[in-house]
Amino acid sequence: MIKVLFLCVHNSARSQMAEAFLNDFGKDYFCADSAGLEPAPLNPFVVQAMNEIGYDISGNSVDSVFSFFREGRHYNLIIKVCDMKSGQKCPIFPLTREYLDWSLPDPETFKGTEEEKLVQIRALRDTIKELVIDLVKVYKDAEIN
Repeated sequence: MIKVLFLCVHNSARSQMAEAFLNDFGKDYFCADSAGLEPAPLNPFVVQAMNEIGYDISGNSVDSVFSFFREGRHYNLIIKVCDMKSGQKCPIFPLTREYLDWSLPDPETFKGTEEEKLVQIRALRDTIKELVIDLVKVYKDAEIN
């Protein structure tokens, strides 16, 4: 089982979606967690968008990367979902050799009405879902070859 940690700033949106998708689509190969640098409450629009496609993340914990480190957790792969294109700083997690940077926009920066924000979050959700599906496919293809 490959242990994966999704990292972002608040662990309130992007990392939560990625964790849910990988624990579903990759359940035979992966075990995913998510954490943030400065944990904040779950984004209600993200909870709603995930619920629309059958994922209830409303009861998920919002975790600190520092707590995971102090607990002595180890991961095979760290995936950073912070918006590095906009200069967002993403935490690091020591003792992990493999990192991926997915650099995704932060839903906290989305502008507009509630419905306009929800439209943007749905698009982000679908992007994250595709990234996770691609990750699982790569692993399955590598295992077959």
